[in-house]
Amino acid sequence: MFYGIKNNKDNSITREENPGELAGAGSDIRPRYLNRELSLLAFNHRVLGEAMNSANPLLERVRFLSIAAANQEEFFMVRVAGLQAEMKKNPDKISEDGATLSEQLQKINGVTQAFTGNLQNAWHQLRQELEQHNIRILKPAVFSPEQQAWAEKIVATEIFPVLTPVGIDPAQAFPFIPSKGVAVIFRLTNAETGKASETLIMLPASFPRFMKVPGEANTYVLMEDLIVSHAARLFPVPLSVKDHAVVRVLRDAELDLRDDDAEDLLNTFESALKRRHLGHVVRLTVTEMIAPDFLGLLKDQLGLATEEVLFSGDTVGLVDIRELITSDRRDLQFKTFNPRFPERIKEFAGDCFAAISHKDFVVHHPYETFDAVVDFLRQAAKDPNVLSIKQTIYRTSKVSPIIDALIEAAENGKDVTAVVELKARFDEEANLRWARNMEKAGVRVIFGFRDLKIHSKVSLVTRRENKKIVSYAHFGTGNYHVDTARVYTDLSFFTCDADICQDAMQLFNFMTSYVEPKELSKLVIAPMGLRQTLLALIDVEIQNAREGKKAQVWAKCNAVTDKEIIEKLYAASRAGVEVDMIVRGICTLRPEVPGLSENIRVKSIVGRYLEHARIYCFANGVEMPSAGAKIFMSSSDLMPRNLDRRIEMLVPILNLTVHKQVLEQIMVANLKDQRNSWLMQPDGSYVHAVHTETPFNAHEYFMNNPSLSGRGRALQAAPAPPHLQLDKRKAAKKQ
Repeated sequence: MFYGIKNNKDNSITREENPGELAGAGSDIRPRYLNRELSLLAFNHRVLGEAMNSANPLLERVRFLSIAAANQEEFFMVRVAGLQAEMKKNPDKISEDGATLSEQLQKINGVTQAFTGNLQNAWHQLRQELEQHNIRILKPAVFSPEQQAWAEKIVATEIFPVLTPVGIDPAQAFPFIPSKGVAVIFRLTNAETGKASETLIMLPASFPRFMKVPGEANTYVLMEDLIVSHAARLFPVPLSVKDHAVVRVLRDAELDLRDDDAEDLLNTFESALKRRHLGHVVRLTVTEMIAPDFLGLLKDQLGLATEEVLFSGDTVGLVDIRELITSDRRDLQFKTFNPRFPERIKEFAGDCFAAISHKDFVVHHPYETFDAVVDFLRQAAKDPNVLSIKQTIYRTSKVSPIIDALIEAAENGKDVTAVVELKARFDEEANLRWARNMEKAGVRVIFGFRDLKIHSKVSLVTRRENKKIVSYAHFGTGNYHVDTARVYTDLSFFTCDADICQDAMQLFNFMTSYVEPKELSKLVIAPMGLRQTLLALIDVEIQNAREGKKAQVWAKCNAVTDKEIIEKLYAASRAGVEVDMIVRGICTLRPEVPGLSENIRVKSIVGRYLEHARIYCFANGVEMPSAGAKIFMSSSDLMPRNLDRRIEMLVPILNLTVHKQVLEQIMVANLKDQRNSWLMQPDGSYVHAVHTETPFNAHEYFMNNPSLSGRGRALQAAPAPPHLQLDKRKAAKKQ
């Protein structure tokens, strides 16, 4: 059974039955796997759970609700649109859980319809609580005289001048509504002729959806309510408004990479981006007061079936409630946290190269600032001894100091290569813009492969030192994005290990010249060897278990869907290997099924920060945590697309201090966490971890305790952080 979320008076969270249903072990045709799409929807229920968790500050709960709404919209635009496209090409295709495409879409419709209701119920509850804290969303009908005067003025002078009413004519194409666009559709009657007609008005994108109203500091009105309340100005006598509806449209977001006789990949993408906004409509969201015949008109015009319409109370597009999170109500948000700067770099007077050459270290974001990565590239851009910089770009921020540093380096005469991935969904246009800017400055821009997505996050700097060439590398589990680095938990690994840097050079050569590296010393990359390496490492644990040695696998990633990896983990479980996995989102593996996966535990952490780092740990014959374990950080999740269709990297953690930080601090804290943890059940449902009186919160631990490898001499001078002792497995199972 698929479970929703219930927040109790004592701040605990329990599950409650939801009309949407996950395929359980008893009903699956192939019970070895869960459905990928429904597992993704289950993750969004956990996000909604945080919106309903009264232990979170009120405006943070609003943020979680906005995220849950955004996740559902992206699910329709990407996953549902993909299933619909696959239906046309391969209608008989069966998923790993044994469901046809039609059956998957039917289950998805049931779950998402119910989830839309849950979103609205959560919004209704949050609105009541917001009112108690003097944050109000008013209807124009209850405006004071002063507010009415304000509304009259702003509508007449600012809003109406930018509106464009478009008549709906059955003989003409339906007016275009862009994806995620909100429109008001009016039904009009002409008193003189008796003729009825419909007119569509798009909400202007240049205005906020929640308009600030004069009076109390936090009073708002929805833009569509302002427009509807002043419709008589738009439609004067003899016209009158008979009815209206507020709608939001979601379209297929997949890029159509047809050839188009384009000269190169860049032109192909530019053409595809121009076509994307014309994608077919995958969902229509309407307010519940819409008349049935009015809805029928919209469905016919947009070519939608009944199950492709969502009813959304009196507010469509709950993504926009994030506009209510303003700086003047910090009292209703998480306390401000200022990330630490690595003390090791400070010890060397800010010289990143000196710090790295002294010893490898890891920067743990967002607890330690991403400025360390920015400074590394800024210093490289300015340093006269730096000869070259090679850099991958997958996603980056709108204002990017990373791009600025690469441009500065090129202008300073250094050899700069940027490998830009154009296929980073929803960031394609930004990456095209950055690519053109860098090319103008003299950066060598490479767009990589048409069929392989470059997902590795790597910087490589070569520097002349004492008549020798020395290389410095940065590997990240996250993107070179200064904004997301404030909320995503990721690792940045700095090293000048000659073997690893040489491997990184071969990785870049592969991305720029398409020549596959034949012999790598330490780095492992996909699609050539990452899958095989992970399978071999699990095989070692299986053999150790059979020989009576300690055998464990710890993994932290965002998704687990790869059938071959799952089967190997099932085999490990049957052999007696203890497997503990922290999987934030999709997981199609079934944990704790007797005879199949009884030694596998899976948990998901959802809290203040978005878990994003990928870490893979193997006991290697000694109980973890131990110095003898094999530890890797990676850009790759355990999905076929990562292992087979992307350029990914797996980096061994060999330095003892870094090893200790990643294994004994980061992994143990995540496994120990209760406050943010959801425990996965064999049927794919999740229950919140049983709270002790003072539940351990990994996010708070990292905020309050500096990491090990970046501390330098401060590590000896400062008191040790509180010792992390992992609960014994049997005790954890009782949760």
